Amino acid sequence: MEKRNTAGKRVAKKRKGTNPLVVIMRVFGTLFLSVLMIVIITGSIFATALTIYVLNFADTTTTVNLEERTVTSSVTRIFYKNPKYDPEMPNNKQDEWTLYYGIKSQQRKPKWVDINKVPVYTQDAFVYTEDQRFYTHDGVDFRRTLVSIVKTLLGDKQGGSTITQQAIKNVTDDNETEGPEAIERKLREIFRAINVEKVYTKQDILQAYLNVIEFGDGYNEIIGLQSAANYYFRKDASELTLAESASLAAMIKSPTTLNPLYNKEENRDRMDYTFKWMLENGAISNDEYDEGLREADELVVYGDPDYSSVKEENEFDEDDFGVTDWFLDAAIDQAIWSIANQYGIEFLDAEQRFYSGGYDVYTTVDINMQKDMTERMRNNANFQTWSFDKDQLQSGFVVVDYNGHVLCNVSSRRKKKESRIFNLVHQGERSPGSCIKPIASYAPALDQDLITYSSMINDSPINVDADSDGIAEKWPVNYSEDGLSENWSYNNLTTWQMIMKSLNTAPAQLVQQMTPNYCYNFLREKLDVSTLRDGLDNDYSGMTVGGLSHGMHLEELAGAYTIFGNGGKKYETTYITKVVTTDGTVIYEQSDGYKQAIADSTAYIMNQMMRKVVTEADGTGRYAKLKNTVLAAKTGTSSNWVDLNFVGCTPDYVSAVWIGYDEWKKIPTDQYQNIGEIWHNLFGEYCENEKNHDFPMPESVTELRYCTASGDIANNGCPSAVGYYKKTNIPAYCSWH
Repeated sequence: MEKRNTAGKRVAKKRKGTNPLVVIMRVFGTLFLSVLMIVIITGSIFATALTIYVLNFADTTTTVNLEERTVTSSVTRIFYKNPKYDPEMPNNKQDEWTLYYGIKSQQRKPKWVDINKVPVYTQDAFVYTEDQRFYTHDGVDFRRTLVSIVKTLLGDKQGGSTITQQAIKNVTDDNETEGPEAIERKLREIFRAINVEKVYTKQDILQAYLNVIEFGDGYNEIIGLQSAANYYFRKDASELTLAESASLAAMIKSPTTLNPLYNKEENRDRMDYTFKWMLENGAISNDEYDEGLREADELVVYGDPDYSSVKEENEFDEDDFGVTDWFLDAAIDQAIWSIANQYGIEFLDAEQRFYSGGYDVYTTVDINMQKDMTERMRNNANFQTWSFDKDQLQSGFVVVDYNGHVLCNVSSRRKKKESRIFNLVHQGERSPGSCIKPIASYAPALDQDLITYSSMINDSPINVDADSDGIAEKWPVNYSEDGLSENWSYNNLTTWQMIMKSLNTAPAQLVQQMTPNYCYNFLREKLDVSTLRDGLDNDYSGMTVGGLSHGMHLEELAGAYTIFGNGGKKYETTYITKVVTTDGTVIYEQSDGYKQAIADSTAYIMNQMMRKVVTEADGTGRYAKLKNTVLAAKTGTSSNWVDLNFVGCTPDYVSAVWIGYDEWKKIPTDQYQNIGEIWHNLFGEYCENEKNHDFPMPESVTELRYCTASGDIANNGCPSAVGYYKKTNIPAYCSWH
């Protein structure tokens, strides 16, 4: 029998098959773990982002002033400084400030009440109706908030805000109710509430709440508990009964639909809720509960908008005030903007606050000047060459002092018949014409030592594409007083002669040296000219001859010229010095700060050169010359004689007048007096009677004689005249003689 050789051979083992269930479980396990890791990582990223997002709110919304909007008056008052007040006069019985105008809200009725004058049961009525855990939570009732969220998701919307949160919402006006903004608002509110509870006591918070919540009936805006007690029950808040307290607390959820005046049954039903929770929380006894219900059934409600248990010290008779004058319109506009800027709100919202009351505004007006100039502007004889009817010429006049205070604004020659209408001085944008030359070209050039008082400048054009047609041309032409174009003389004239004659060539050459952009930025950044448009006004026409796309406000033109009489300082041009709430919170206060726009030496030399505009026989402003007071001035005419301007600097005032038409058309100069003469008719008498009659020369300036032929400092043999120079930039001695 043959043996099978098995040496060196492996015996094959039968291979077992893999269980399909195991494979499936491995696949699903791997998939589950992968998804889980993705969820964890995504969740971590989301949680981190959410944490950062929430912490941002914690960082930026921590401070709330509960007194910020607790308005205690329905009156806004505007004051002017009493010209008879003298603080140095002994036994002076005159008040420093006199009421200029008063605004009383007919709908809004805010009145403050201290918490210690509110009965405890009245306080409890609001607490146990609106926020039962008020005295135990730290600003946010998270349990109530969670219930509110769940019910809202189930379609049953329910408020979850605490009294602290409601107070904050009313104080800040942060009340978005829909979309992502509502979520952000809620987060802000939560963090604010937590922080408010750290700063204020519960009594402080409840007091603020009771003074800012609304009780309006849909017709009258009733703000705060005191106003509600007055309006609905003809009582002071301290005199409210339990039922009256419950009635007012019951309406907070929806004042227009639950108020006891127009919705008595609904209010009565809601009162049961208030009494129930007051009883359950031990705020009232069973006997008080029963008595409250009986009284509730017999409650008498009045709805009297005229009743007040609080006498306001700032009350006035509205019949004493009529139409606002031009100055008031501008002052009110500025006051409203100050409120908008203070609270970061829109102008219309700030305007509503202003007219709702609670503000005192202190103006810069010279009340006697305002009244006098209003009458002078209405006198046709101050404008017309001869008397004629149907005179449609418009005019604006403004006076500013050297601290930037607007003293007078008259924006029309006609009688003002409406309040807060278009204000030409404050809102109008008209071409300054050649009045732009001192502020856009001469002053910055002199400040950079590009010119001196007696620099010789050739009356010749520059080659530039001034009209942006792609072709360089000789520009600009000069204009005569009758509006006709003149050829260039190609003569050398001193700087002051160029200003005096108002030739266009010298400013064009200076703007070319400095660049239009430099001049543009000088006007905007140093002199606060707000009407300039990027890409439209930073060109040769705008910076050389005032060919601006929209023009300038006359008040800003006058404000810019203040640098020529106060040592080169640019203060804010303002109609008001302060806006405060009736509780003393300062909303706006004019700063004493200023920008040093140009050196004091530059300012004085510019002043001296601009005097020549008036004193020289061929100066464009010669008709404005004064007898007793120094006047530095500049005239300005826009193309085609559509606008005529005059700006004058005397030691106490800067004044500016503009004439033209509503529509853009040429002024018939034969029918009207010279613009300098119009200025003189309007304001010359004031200037002659100023306290000061000359400008002091600073130590940085020296008076020297210059050669009238070369413009350099004169030698003994030179024909000479007096000039004014910076001590740091005195020309060389004349080499011609």
